[in-house]
Amino acid sequence: MKVKFTLNMENLTVNEMHIDRLCISWINEVTEEEVLSMSGQWINSPNFLTQRMIGLKKVGESSLTIEPIEETSSI
Repeated sequence: MKVKFTLNMENLTVNEMHIDRLCISWINEVTEEEVLSMSGQWINSPNFLTQRMIGLKKVGESSLTIEPIEETSSI
């Protein structure tokens, strides 16, 4: 299924530079199991972002929104 991910981060430090707010949005094809796994890791790992993003040293507030995208068929 196609899913839209939106990652919002506030008060972050990347390569020694302070950034007030950053929003990253992308669409990816994933399975339901992958969505559940990512959601679980996000909730249970306090260092989820800093372990996965090169140069990211600190994040104040962050949120991850996962929305399924309905695909319409053309006639």
